[in-house]
Amino acid sequence: MATQADAQELAALRALSASIGVNPHMTQAAGGNTSLKAGDTLWIKASGTWLKDALSHDIMVPVAMAPLLEAVEQRDPAADKPQAFAIKDLNPRGLRPSIETTVHALMPQRVVLHVHCVDTISLAVQADGEAEVARRLGGIEWAWVPYFRPGLPLARGIAEKMRPGVDVLILGNHGLVVAAETVAEAEVLLYRVRSLLARPPRPAALPDLSALAALAGDSPYRLPADIEAHAVALDAESLDMAEAGSLYPDHVIFLGQGSVVARPGENAAAVIARLGSKPMAILFPGTGVLMRGDAGAGADAMQRCLADVAARVDSGARLNYLTAAENDELVNWDAEQYRQKLNAAGTA
Repeated sequence: MATQADAQELAALRALSASIGVNPHMTQAAGGNTSLKAGDTLWIKASGTWLKDALSHDIMVPVAMAPLLEAVEQRDPAADKPQAFAIKDLNPRGLRPSIETTVHALMPQRVVLHVHCVDTISLAVQADGEAEVARRLGGIEWAWVPYFRPGLPLARGIAEKMRPGVDVLILGNHGLVVAAETVAEAEVLLYRVRSLLARPPRPAALPDLSALAALAGDSPYRLPADIEAHAVALDAESLDMAEAGSLYPDHVIFLGQGSVVARPGENAAAVIARLGSKPMAILFPGTGVLMRGDAGAGADAMQRCLADVAARVDSGARLNYLTAAENDELVNWDAEQYRQKLNAAGTA
């Protein structure tokens, strides 16, 4: 780091990152990222790592900011592979910077926090989300950014929406960004915005665990890690939302496109036979959810996220789903394939 003050701020950022990372309503799995600008260096969370590990693992990567910003300005495809801008001498583990490094570099503030807050996402997927956010965020300088694929496309989208004084971004079908000059100020702003956007979930019944065990039978399926994950199958409105498609990028990355809902009378084996494949999760209406046996911690976290988001969406709201092309773009993107490998290997 350039100065002792910078080192202290980085330590504070690590502590805040860990605090954010253990809250499943704030971010999940390897999602979300935080950063600090220290002189010409951007310290940012490494791709595939978990914010919750910020105090126990070395998850921050130094990036040379000037050449990265120049690449963004010139629309150089190299900007979409931020590992090329990592400062090797300060990155002995060879970690890749977050896929959203360009977004953090583009924001003028020293500290940037990007989270997948379930309250924010529940608004960011609604067709009337921007109007609802405007009603709630009076007195805050914010901007709405429609959905773009994370990375360089999102950075360009943000550049088009930025104006002086903006320190909060609502990312369509994605999440929340807050920025400030210090970690302490960023933390205050983050929790203020989250409070203003908070929405209570619709209540759901309890899952029928014995019935789920019978539905799993001898198949390679198990119960989710979090009992909260079942709620998406136990609330009719949430189930309809989930079955209709993918609402945000990390769902596609960790769970696949959309959600698989069992038909009446089907058990896990019957679903597999009908599809000719083993989906990461199966939703059994009125009963609960089963996860594929080899599903990693990231998939479990995202299955709970789906339940948490869907339960907060307004009843009867019209939703913006990712298109088939947007789903394919995520699945076939090198940066996300890298993150999937880390998740599968359990290195996060």
